[in-house]
Amino acid sequence: MRLPRTSGVLLHPTSLPGPHGSGDLGAEARHFVDWLVAAGQQLWQVLPLTGIGPGNSPYMGNSAFAGNLLLIELDELRREGWLDAADLQPSAALRAARVDFAAVPPFRMKRLARAAARFAIAGSAAQREDFARFRHEHADWLGDYALFMALAERFDWKDWWLWDAPLARREPSALDAARRAHAERIGFWEFCQWRFFRQWSALRSYANGKGVRIVGDAPIYVAGLSAEVWARPQLFELDAALRPTVVAGVPPDYFSASGQRWGNPLYRWSEHARDGYAWWVRRVRRALEQVDILRIDHFRGFAGYWEIPAAEPTAVGGRWRAGPGAALFEALGAQLGALPIIAEDLGVITPDVDALRRQFELPGMCVLQFAFDGHAANRYLPHHYERASVVYSGTHDNDTSAGWWAQADDRAKQFARAYFGTDGHDMPWTLIRAAMASVADTCIFPLQDVLTLPTECRMNHPGQADGWWTWRFEWGQVQPWHAQRLREFAGLYSRAGG
Repeated sequence: MRLPRTSGVLLHPTSLPGPHGSGDLGAEARHFVDWLVAAGQQLWQVLPLTGIGPGNSPYMGNSAFAGNLLLIELDELRREGWLDAADLQPSAALRAARVDFAAVPPFRMKRLARAAARFAIAGSAAQREDFARFRHEHADWLGDYALFMALAERFDWKDWWLWDAPLARREPSALDAARRAHAERIGFWEFCQWRFFRQWSALRSYANGKGVRIVGDAPIYVAGLSAEVWARPQLFELDAALRPTVVAGVPPDYFSASGQRWGNPLYRWSEHARDGYAWWVRRVRRALEQVDILRIDHFRGFAGYWEIPAAEPTAVGGRWRAGPGAALFEALGAQLGALPIIAEDLGVITPDVDALRRQFELPGMCVLQFAFDGHAANRYLPHHYERASVVYSGTHDNDTSAGWWAQADDRAKQFARAYFGTDGHDMPWTLIRAAMASVADTCIFPLQDVLTLPTECRMNHPGQADGWWTWRFEWGQVQPWHAQRLREFAGLYSRAGG
């Protein structure tokens, strides 16, 4: 599906300002939408909105369907009558410039628990009716998720296959007993999802009403410690003891000489095919109910994926295996119609990957930071772009463009200076202008590049498990000229009216 000629900014909501340790779906998110409008931008790209997992990564959440509780606006809970002003007083441990993952989850979860308890006691009839409606609307995943989370807490977040066998194997009598025993906690998890989805829906409606569309992000894989793998083990490559036999990752690449061992269990694609990829249809349908355009991470895994034996400590010992290919996207198209999907086709891209993307008319990605190896044939240079593509100065996995330029080797710098006809003094904005001027239908820039921020503001570093996903900005860093210049470029290069 072709996208209109537009541009936008990549910023995960956790990076927004706010008093409670991390950005959320409240007033600052609406202010950011207003800033995008002032800057002439029509797209807001976010990272996965699901929960975080190991290393605090939003790509390793405990559900493919549930929202991230840390994004729930606490002030909205006060307005509903479930928190009071004292509950909103920030702790001294919370920081403005970084998400401190040692401090933020305890602070926010304590207040969510307090709000859920007050709702349970004193929720109004209208609130209870809306909660019941939400539970009905999301019954296909919410019950499994809430029970899974209650049990995961009960077993101290051990891998679910190490739980008591009747629960790990989902014996009906054991599940019924667990639902009775953990009813209060199950209600808490359902309450939090209710508030997340209602808040997100309101924020998205606000953005759409201002002419801003949301670009979401769906990881191809789910975490092993997730409700989906526990609820439907037959869809994943598990052994008789319910442990993963093989796990996901990628071979050695630009980011890591030993590859990346992600550790997610791989899909048993034969089982997905058996029922017409129903789980995937449901997953993509739910995702497209939340966002306007969906970026699917690691698209190349649908054509062929890197299979790593679970016992291997790195990705080096993996092998390529055939993915579901066209059959999956035919099933998605038959059920969902035209697919507003961006295919993240970075990495080792073989002709079959490109053919699959083209067959279903999905725009691929180009990253300008990858373009300057000194060869004019590099496919990420703007003179090679196709219209049906999305160009980025860098992604959440890259260094900031200012950081990249500071550390680039002499060969890359010499080529980039010659290519752009510049002395390199303002490379982040040089990349932004080049993307805007290109034929690519869509261009998106991390806010770090708009603000010309250094390496210290990088969001993630693939292959490094800890210390990332923490960056936040403050409005004092944003000057009027940032929005003015983006708006000027959008007008100059016909990206203001898409």
